[in-house]
Amino acid sequence: MTHPATRLLALTAAVVCAVSGLSACGGSKKKPVSSSSTISSAVATTAVSPAPTPTPTPTKHRPTGPGVNPLTGVGAPSTSPVIAVKIDDTAPGRPQLNIDQADIVYIEQAEGGLSRMVAVFGTNKPVVEPVRSVRASDAELLSQYGKIALVASGGGGDSLTTLDHSIVTGIINDRGAAGFSRDGSRPAPYNLQANLAQMAAAAKTGGSKSVGFVWSAAWSKLTGAPAAPSISTVVGSTPVTFVWSPGTGKYVRTVDGNRLSYADGKPAATPNVLIQFCTITTNPNDVDVNGNPSQFTHTVGSGKVVLFRNGKRFNGKWSRASETSATKFTDLNGKALPMAPGGAYVVLAANGAPA
Repeated sequence: MTHPATRLLALTAAVVCAVSGLSACGGSKKKPVSSSSTISSAVATTAVSPAPTPTPTPTKHRPTGPGVNPLTGVGAPSTSPVIAVKIDDTAPGRPQLNIDQADIVYIEQAEGGLSRMVAVFGTNKPVVEPVRSVRASDAELLSQYGKIALVASGGGGDSLTTLDHSIVTGIINDRGAAGFSRDGSRPAPYNLQANLAQMAAAAKTGGSKSVGFVWSAAWSKLTGAPAAPSISTVVGSTPVTFVWSPGTGKYVRTVDGNRLSYADGKPAATPNVLIQFCTITTNPNDVDVNGNPSQFTHTVGSGKVVLFRNGKRFNGKWSRASETSATKFTDLNGKALPMAPGGAYVVLAANGAPA
């Protein structure tokens, strides 16, 4: 929308501060004996568009009401069980199947510098692939959703025990759970499928509830925010990058400069990318066959956050009091940090990672 000349002059003179001095997040109730993990990377800077990005008319923010889906900000809340799925996030596991139907997708650190995803399905229950194993920190991350289910192939070390002791119900292939199958067109372990509709029909778990996300299509602070046509950070030693697509109003995930698509041909895209900076520690109780210990991402506590939406960047803070508490996302003045309706990718990066 075209703004008056006085508004353009004010915007030109505005000074916008970037996130700096990222602080440590708090620990977790299930914190393992740990040592700090280290991420070495060059600081990446966000490019600025040569021309201003059109912005919506400033309006007073109205929080999402009780009749709206708390996981997307679109449509009514789903009464079907919420099911999270642990998904592979490496080249052999791509293209992933039906992850575009998830409401929320977390990208988190696993081990050996690799990343994995936790896709949360409340609205849709498709067949998804490839399903991988759980990590101990997944129970802490997902307990804010209430008594939901987590689908995984299995789990090493203390990961399944930690899950069993949480309010999250495990649906685990290695334990003989129903709804799993193998895709003959892919090699193991990248071919495990999960039929979420079948699993949801048998699950006795909870439906959608608020986990702290606030949704708003129009937001007064969209004006004056710096343009962010691209996003670059790291999870472990894995680059995580997105590029803004003005035509779709979404950020598209990229790898080595190429835009990612899922198995159905749809882009790996989202209207919101939320980079949540967390303390990440080594979990010596879960070590893979190559001797790499898994990493525990602490999502209880507080820290810095950066929201990317509408092609712009917004700095803020996050806090979460306990495992069963929702996560509060605010701007630097303590006001709610609303996201564009339509779901989100939440990148759980380590304190000190670039953004």
